[in-house]
Parts: sequence; C-alpha cells; structure tokens
Amino acid sequence: MPKMKTKSGAKKRFKLTSSGRIKSAQAGKRHGMIKRSSKFIRNARGTTTLCKADENIVKSYMPYAR
Repeated sequence: MPKMKTKSGAKKRFKLTSSGRIKSAQAGKRHGMIKRSSKFIRNARGTTTLCKADENIVKSYMPYAR
C-alpha cells in the first residue's frame, strides 16, 4: 500500500496539541486593522483551537500527525 500524502499547506499552518486538538493562528489579522476595534485585535492575539467540524477536515489533510 503506498503512503498517504500530507497537504503541505496544512502542515505549515496547523499543529496538534497533546490532547489531540488542532492549534492554529487567529484569523482576520492580515490587513484592514484600522477598521477593527482594539478589543478585536486584543482578543485575536496568539493562537486558537479549531472547532470540532474544522478539526476533522484538517486531520484528514494530515494523516500522520500524532
């Protein structure tokens, strides 16, 4: 059986936590920061975990992630 391929875009953007959740960067911070509120910018710092539905999609992109 041949090896399954990992999506190279997914391995650059997502990491697995020790409990098996998917960690990713916060969305919506690339441009247009002037129109965003200070509260939005403050709350969007750091990383976040994906919801269950998105998590299943990303896990299918990375079959060998442990």
